[in-house]
Amino acid sequence: MGSLLIPDVVPSPTQDAETLRKSFKGSFFGLGTDEKAIISVLGHRNASQRKKIKEAYQQLYDKSLIDDLHSELSGDFGKAVILWAYDPPERDARLANEVLINSWIRDEIARLQMIVEIACASTPDHLVAVRQVYCALFGCSLEEDIIAHVSLPVQKVLVSLVSSYRYDKELVDHSTANLEASKLREATRTKQLDSDELILILSTRNIHQLKATFRCYEQNYGFSIYQDISNSGEGPLESILKVVIWCIDSPEKHFAEVVKKSTDGLGTDEDSLTRAIITRAEIDMIKVKEEYFKKKNTTVEYAVADDTSGYYREFLMTLLGANE
Repeated sequence: MGSLLIPDVVPSPTQDAETLRKSFKGSFFGLGTDEKAIISVLGHRNASQRKKIKEAYQQLYDKSLIDDLHSELSGDFGKAVILWAYDPPERDARLANEVLINSWIRDEIARLQMIVEIACASTPDHLVAVRQVYCALFGCSLEEDIIAHVSLPVQKVLVSLVSSYRYDKELVDHSTANLEASKLREATRTKQLDSDELILILSTRNIHQLKATFRCYEQNYGFSIYQDISNSGEGPLESILKVVIWCIDSPEKHFAEVVKKSTDGLGTDEDSLTRAIITRAEIDMIKVKEEYFKKKNTTVEYAVADDTSGYYREFLMTLLGANE
């Protein structure tokens, strides 16, 4: 369940577009942008409603709402609002391109887990839409850029994951789960974590089937597959496979961990925090918040309030469904 709060009576897309245009007009006369008005509109509209607002804005003013947001907003607040304003497939395609092109970032796993999230914590149709938008925006496939910017063996895993189209209904074959649990166990036992069989299972089976396989693995061998992968080493392959397992088995735990890491210690990883909240606010943020509370014995809202400020904080809190 998502945390996004939508009013009982929603203004028409034309009214919302007019409100947003008025929020920009102050800057035309040196009075500044009305950020609160932007938050009150976009922070309380779902993806379908935001798309209609953008269409109405284009029709009314012959301008792109995204372009005007770029002109009017800056900093972490601007980045967050613009990401939220994109259609979800375009947002994820742009995020994927950013993390692939910025290969200079030292923490490779923190960079590449975004690709795993799209492939394993989204619906099959969303993944297809992301791939289509990626081609349209960047003139090449998502797979091509993974091959160009990610080294083996992680490259092999990511290409297989994003190329797959999983069956998305709740269908489980328990004999297959037992058989494939044994194949996964052989791969972890021999530390052959880039084996074709392991990657094929993780990238093609439906999510419900894989969850059953993971349960069989733990019941049959005494340890979870996550633990056995952890015991195999601490390299990039092991790390990315652990993200794969978590995004398949419990995406809410994965995103709770993303929030935790982004706010723990000195400084804040605003990009990761923004991504986690924006990508899950309409999906499962209520569960993410529950898992975060189990980890930290405090709320996501408290972490956001403590680590952010200004309109950026206000916008994230709005998406979290916090009290005004």
